[in-house]
Amino acid sequence: MTDEEIKSMLADLIWLNALIATELIQVTENTSAILRKSPPPESCIKDHHDLRMTALAIAEKYQKETALARHLTKHQ
Repeated sequence: MTDEEIKSMLADLIWLNALIATELIQVTENTSAILRKSPPPESCIKDHHDLRMTALAIAEKYQKETALARHLTKHQ
C-alpha cells in the first residue's frame, strides 16, 4: 500500500469509529430511557450531546461532507 492509500484508509476508519461512537451514545440514551421509563437526566443528555459533537469534529477533520452531521442533528 502507498502512503496515500494508508492515509485514506485511516481517515475512513476514524470516520467509521466516530459513527459507531455516536450511535452507541444514542443506544445508551435510548436504553436508559426505556429502563427508567423516563428520559435520562438532563446532565447526561448534555454530556452525550457534547460527546457526539466531539466525535463529529474528529470525524470531520478527516472526512468532510458526510451524512454524519445531518444524522446527529436528528438525535434527541
